[in-house]
Amino acid sequence: MLIAFNKPFGILSQFNANPGDEGQRTLKEFNFPPKCLPLGRLDMDSEGLLLFTDEKSLEDRLLNPRFNHRRRYLVLVEGIPDEAALTKLRSGTLIIKGHRCMPCRAKSLKQAPPIPDRDPPVRVRQKIIDTWLRLELREGKNRQVRRMTAAVGFPCLRLLREGIGAFPLGDLPVGEWKELNEEERAAIFAR
Repeated sequence: MLIAFNKPFGILSQFNANPGDEGQRTLKEFNFPPKCLPLGRLDMDSEGLLLFTDEKSLEDRLLNPRFNHRRRYLVLVEGIPDEAALTKLRSGTLIIKGHRCMPCRAKSLKQAPPIPDRDPPVRVRQKIIDTWLRLELREGKNRQVRRMTAAVGFPCLRLLREGIGAFPLGDLPVGEWKELNEEERAAIFAR
């Protein structure tokens, strides 16, 4: 079984809260089928496509960087990245403890993507312009997208995973999940 879930902002990508975090929202409230576990993570501040499966064999195939599996993100950043910043993102950016990211695709969007507003909304500052970027990565380190945009001088305000492989999040409502059919499943593994 392979499930696509549109993870809301503020949800831990685990089924139980950490000790001392009682009251923290977790995946438990979304009633996933028994034995289904998340394939990878989205941090609590991130939204969008998160996959679940009860097939252990899929974990390495989707998460190991040697398979070059695509992940697409919409990223709202503070400021207006210039071509030099986008070039740094594309070529691989030094992030943490000397790790250099693999090159990625990075594009500045001319207008906001047609996605639902976040709950709670992103704080608006009248004197600081923000910009939407589309990034496509082939690896997934902890908080990587946030670290990459910060490293080139443009802090992340909102992060949404919009696709994995050739599978788009599409119009799956926030907080909802669906089991993927064979065609959708094949799209997840498309290069």
